[in-house]
Amino acid sequence: MSTPHHAGNPSLEFKVDDETKRMIIPARHLNIVWGNDTRYWNVPIDEGSAVELNQVCWLEVTGCVEKTSPEKIYEVGFEVSLGADAFGWGSSPLYVMVKRGKDGKFEWTKYSMQDHHQSHDHHISLTAKLMSSSSEQQQQQHKEDDIINNNNNNAAAAADEKIYFGLYEVWSGKWKGGLKIHHAFVHELPP
Repeated sequence: MSTPHHAGNPSLEFKVDDETKRMIIPARHLNIVWGNDTRYWNVPIDEGSAVELNQVCWLEVTGCVEKTSPEKIYEVGFEVSLGADAFGWGSSPLYVMVKRGKDGKFEWTKYSMQDHHQSHDHHISLTAKLMSSSSEQQQQQHKEDDIINNNNNNAAAAADEKIYFGLYEVWSGKWKGGLKIHHAFVHELPP
């Protein structure tokens, strides 16, 4: 049975490129809601090519990377650009979200694309940071969440080696288009 959504690579392992000092994930390896429907997205077969958003009112592009260290800090991001025909970005911010483990708590960063609307085909890096599980603030938040939720899901998520991340604009309900996603990346940051 065919699905309207593009399924990316579900088993990516964290491997750093020596030249860029980050793991580059081709856009084709990401999960794209409505990505198999050419009315909404153009997903080329070539791994080096950008995926292009024709138009959607629900933008959700996600991925995951295994074999990361819960003790390290990671930056996750998307290299994007807006085409000359971009539309609908005036009051529709993009969110980059990242969490550790399936049951982890999302960290997120909000971006206004209106600031970049006139810079056609200029690459923009949208990023969010995932703190290490051992960071004092995160441990305290997990303890508070465990007391409130009365479960150990957050503790299990903190030890998980899998990072989940995504690029979203699903809240406005407005149609938007002209976005190109060149690739995603995961970067291990110094402590």
